[in-house]
Amino acid sequence: MNMLHEERDRILQLIEAGQISAEQGARLLDALNAERPTERRARNRLVSVQVTDLRTNRQKVNVTIPVSLINVGLRLGARLAPTLSGSALEEFMHAIERGASGRLLEWQDLEEGERIEIFVE
Repeated sequence: MNMLHEERDRILQLIEAGQISAEQGARLLDALNAERPTERRARNRLVSVQVTDLRTNRQKVNVTIPVSLINVGLRLGARLAPTLSGSALEEFMHAIERGASGRLLEWQDLEEGERIEIFVE
């Protein structure tokens, strides 16, 4: 059972137990339902990772994943690019949580001759 259903059931239990009125319960349910489009929009957002070869200026990698999988992707990315860690990683996650879009991160690995860019759509 997901969190939305649990919250809805809890509101209905409060009404049934007489702890809140039906009118108060209806307002709570309306507020709960009002949050759903935002959650859906957040789930539908995408993160795009692009890696470009600096010598040829050709794109080597272009991967797009849903924001909902970003934690998995970042854990993998942190292993592949250890320089992206700590405060930079935290800043990136906070920007996504705040609803930022566009290019959120860009760095160049001069040893590998690559530019890595991360976009949120």
